Amino acid sequence: MALIYTENEIARLIREPKEILGDWRTRQENGHIRGSLDVSGSSGSEFCIKLRQNLQNPLDFSVILAIPLPTSNSLFHLLRYNGRSHRHRNRIERNRFFAFHIHTATERYQAMGYNEDGYAESTERYAALAGALACLVQMRTSTRRARSPAGLVKERS
Repeated sequence: MALIYTENEIARLIREPKEILGDWRTRQENGHIRGSLDVSGSSGSEFCIKLRQNLQNPLDFSVILAIPLPTSNSLFHLLRYNGRSHRHRNRIERNRFFAFHIHTATERYQAMGYNEDGYAESTERYAALAGALACLVQMRTSTRRARSPAGLVKERS
C-alpha cells in the first residue's frame, strides 16, 4: 500500500460524525454470515461498517469501520472489534493475548508493512457481536444507532 494515513488522519476519520445510509446488506458465505452498511461522514468521507459472524462459534466475529482506498477496490480498516476466538499478537510490541480485542489502524504498522489495523488492545467492553456493534456506534462513529441486521446479530452485548 503506497498511501499511508498518519495518526492524525486516522483519528480525524474515526471522530468524524457519521450518518448511516440505507439498510444492511447480508449474505451467508464460507460458514459465516456477513453484513455491510454504508455510512457517510459529515466532512464528505465515505465509510462502511462490516460485520462477520462464524455460524459455528459465536465468539468468532468482527465489526469493522473502514474507508474505501482511493483508486482501489480495497478498504482501509480504521477500527476492528474482534471476538475472543483466537490469540492476538502485536508484532511490533511483541505481546500476545487471548481476549476480546479492538484493533486500531496505526501509522507505525503501515510504515512497517503490516496490516494497518495490526495493533490491538484487549477489552471487556463487549462479549458478543451485538455489544461490539454497540461499542462502535457509541464511539461517535454514527449519528444514529445502527439497527442490527436480521438474523445476524442477537440483541445482547
